Amino acid sequence: MGLEIERKFLVDHLPAALAELTGSAIRQGYIIVAEGGVELRIRQKQARFFQTIKAGEGLSRTEIEIELSQGQFQQLWPHTEGRRVSKTRYTVPVGDHTAELDAFAGELTGLFLVEVEFPSESASRHFSPPDWFGAEVTEDRRYKNKQLAVYGIPTT
Repeated sequence: MGLEIERKFLVDHLPAALAELTGSAIRQGYIIVAEGGVELRIRQKQARFFQTIKAGEGLSRTEIEIELSQGQFQQLWPHTEGRRVSKTRYTVPVGDHTAELDAFAGELTGLFLVEVEFPSESASRHFSPPDWFGAEVTEDRRYKNKQLAVYGIPTT
């Protein structure tokens, strides 16, 4: 069982390095979004397909990911109708870390989020975000992809 430790931020302004980077197209849909922070999602990233179960809220969550065949993904995709997001992900070096900057598309166009994963909660607490990071939304459930997929961009 895997453990994901990450902090998530809004983007205050796009980093200059973004112009030199190539992003990866991602589409993901949610089959189950349950109370208590449990979700079952499927994701296509380039030519690879995954099923992921996440459980928990906040900084540390359980994450179990299984690779799917394209056929399996295509069978499951219709079951995500109304609970999907599309985005382009850019990986941006930030000191000793790698930030994943997501530029959302479709109904979420204009939303940019950045997240950084850490090997421990201690490492996450010692991270100093660069000036292009905006407000931290790690604990704000409205900015979880599963919430964005169902409810769109938060209005407040």
